[in-house]
Amino acid sequence: MRVVTVILTLVGMLPTAGSLAAPFAGGQPLAGSIQGVVTTRVKPPRPLRVTFDQKVCGAEVPDESLVADAAGRLANAVVTLVGVKARAPSREARVLNEKCAFVPRVQVVGSRAVMKTSSRDPVLHTTTVQGSDGRQLFNLALPVPGLELARPLDGAGPLRVGCSTHQWMRGWIFVTDDAAAVTGPDGRFTLPDVPPGTYQLRVWHEAVKAADQTVTVTAGTPVAITVEMK
Repeated sequence: MRVVTVILTLVGMLPTAGSLAAPFAGGQPLAGSIQGVVTTRVKPPRPLRVTFDQKVCGAEVPDESLVADAAGRLANAVVTLVGVKARAPSREARVLNEKCAFVPRVQVVGSRAVMKTSSRDPVLHTTTVQGSDGRQLFNLALPVPGLELARPLDGAGPLRVGCSTHQWMRGWIFVTDDAAAVTGPDGRFTLPDVPPGTYQLRVWHEAVKAADQTVTVTAGTPVAITVEMK
């Protein structure tokens, strides 16, 4: 198991004893936000060699189990603020089979969401979804481009998406009603409109693990977070 080190830096001054209470607007306390970047020193894996359907897939495909830029900023990590409900969680996941890869690699939806899947490739793909316990939820065949199928999602946390035809294909649908964000290609994420308070911050990535972290949010003050995954 790789060790995860999280460094928290509060931007601005925290309220001191005797200072005014958190500022209010319209009778409600002003919210804060959490802004951060996830980094790693682990080098991305080499591309995977393709032995069939090369006309569509190519001779090799990227291994996207760990995607980081030259500065080590890590994409596709899910950052969740435990117990803080998302204001408008997505109820639809879209999984596209394109060039023998799932697009997007990682996405977040709320509970009771529906997954819609389609393909742009002129080869047989399947979209197979498994729960975090390994139980298969469904397996949908997409034999031709343009066909779209939909199924309700069951379960919580990371649901694994695979293709029984092309074993290297992988995707993840992270199901949660809590406030959550997926890091972009630059490793950055933002959790806006967080009420003042102290929370547990949970980071998930398909290739590494992380312990929950405690973070304190103050009214009108962004909290800057750097997460280094080793």
